[in-house]
Amino acid sequence: MSRYRPATPHPAWQRPTAGWWRRNPFYLRYMLREATALAVVAYALLLLAGLVCLQRGEAAYNAWRALLGTPWSIGLHGLAMVAVAWHALTWFQVLPKTAPRLPLPPRALTLAALALSAVLSLVLLAVLWGISR
Repeated sequence: MSRYRPATPHPAWQRPTAGWWRRNPFYLRYMLREATALAVVAYALLLLAGLVCLQRGEAAYNAWRALLGTPWSIGLHGLAMVAVAWHALTWFQVLPKTAPRLPLPPRALTLAALALSAVLSLVLLAVLWGISR
């Protein structure tokens, strides 16, 4: 044993303990935003299941639509809507940080992107409503 070396070796870097991201508010918000992507994936899979049921026939599609009308499904749709809205809002907040320099303040750019998204969503809804009638 050398007199310059400690008796027990100490690594230069130690692995952080589990949940380290919960202690920093920045990382907590980041992880929550990333977790909301799971709601986006789940809803996309739900819509994909509807397309598969539509392809299988009228009975399967009607069963899928009946499933969507249950109270549990409506509650999960509400939670998914909140998660997707949070996901979209936080991504619009990231927009000014990734865009080239613009003469707008970041908050104005975020609000403009949200407004444009809302207008385009309403236009799409109106077009789809007109097609279905």
